[in-house]
Amino acid sequence: MSPGVSPGASPGAPRAPGAVRPRSPALTSCSRAACSAGPGRAAAPRPTPPRGQGAMGGEQSLALPPGKGPHCVGCVDVMVGHTQQGLFLRLFYPCEPREGAERPRWIPRYEYCRGLADSTGHSQRWGAPLLHVAFGSCRVPVSWKAPFKPRSGRYPLVIFSHGLGAFRTLYSSICTELASRGFVVAALEHRDRSASATYFCTAGSGQEQWIHHQRVPQGQKEFYFRNMQVHQRANECVRALRLFQAIRGGQPVPNVLHPDFDLSVLKDGVDLAKVAVMGHSFGGVTAVLALVKEPSFRCAVALDAWMFPLENTLYPEVPRPVLFINAEKFQTPESIAKMKRLSSRNSQTRIITVLGSVHHSQTDFAFLTGKLVKRIFSVGGTLDPHKGLDITSRAALAFLQRHLGTACVGGTLGGVWEGTRAPSLQGHLPGVGLGLLIPYGHEPRGSCPPGARGRGSGTPRGCGSLVGKSLGHPLP
Repeated sequence: MSPGVSPGASPGAPRAPGAVRPRSPALTSCSRAACSAGPGRAAAPRPTPPRGQGAMGGEQSLALPPGKGPHCVGCVDVMVGHTQQGLFLRLFYPCEPREGAERPRWIPRYEYCRGLADSTGHSQRWGAPLLHVAFGSCRVPVSWKAPFKPRSGRYPLVIFSHGLGAFRTLYSSICTELASRGFVVAALEHRDRSASATYFCTAGSGQEQWIHHQRVPQGQKEFYFRNMQVHQRANECVRALRLFQAIRGGQPVPNVLHPDFDLSVLKDGVDLAKVAVMGHSFGGVTAVLALVKEPSFRCAVALDAWMFPLENTLYPEVPRPVLFINAEKFQTPESIAKMKRLSSRNSQTRIITVLGSVHHSQTDFAFLTGKLVKRIFSVGGTLDPHKGLDITSRAALAFLQRHLGTACVGGTLGGVWEGTRAPSLQGHLPGVGLGLLIPYGHEPRGSCPPGARGRGSGTPRGCGSLVGKSLGHPLP
């Protein structure tokens, strides 16, 4: 899965079409499904995620870190509309503290395990149960449907776009961290068939209609297929902003899944003059394209962006600054050259590389610890995932602080943004070892093994994909 978790066809070498679609159980009512899949009762988030013996060998398979900022974090799923053209997202927001808060499941439905197995090229027969055993009990250290925390100054908004084969919950660690620092984060679940699985609820009966991951159709050039998807994704980012604008304007916005959570509480809580778009891999290039489509987005943060699907004619049209935070083992010279085209047109665009990181390091899968799962899915960089999250969040917060005009909520980069251009960026994060965060142009040689690039797209094959080298394709 790209961001970590994006299972799917190789960007450079399309796999055979006709992915086997997960067999879904009989259609169920969305409201009933939301209750059955809702968060179980759990203790309030602890400062340090617990570790214990797990079924997948060794330590617990996944333990997501709580946010380090001054705000407690609440979370709720928001589904608007009863067709595929609606919106589905997970909302992270500063909340009022609550004793004995419920925590949502990290993988909310078993259907997502089937989708992950299928989209990563594994058999649903054993892949889905393995994922369910490994992660089915994992929960996100946030308060489910907690009361929104009002304040005199409104919170800035970040629209987050997931990677190929991922879905709305797989970036919970970075979304939680941003929310704890005073941001409202809307993590989309795209319906362009790039997610491992997603669904909508029909009107009237409220039955679930599942939308499964689709590989590149046989005989179709990958660029045209992915370009069509990235435009739909960017349009969904714009529509997410329109949703918040409707709430701000006082329009009633029913939440199909959780009508008891009144979205009108956001009316005076979100600052629509301070909006950014962010994403990982396929979501990273989605964020770049969203800047072209919507002038209200003031900047973008692209985590290890997969630049291949964006047409060359649009690069001169990107009007706002972009922060590219790249992993050490995913990008190619061709992809970096495209990023440099943007930095040459906007002096505020930055390109940095985090040493010791791989493509999935900016996703929740970086916190995998089960030895068996880690071996099967071939994930894991040399950088400690907690340190990697700290580096990524500090860099993103400093960039957002500068371009959204927000208060300092996560520390700064020691002034490294000032008076520098991306290729010559110098400096490091306070409290982080020098060399973990490096500017473009100082990456070590051989970060991507020879022969690891996909055909045509210049995308590394097997370099830092979420599912790793065993699958032979990257996960944008």
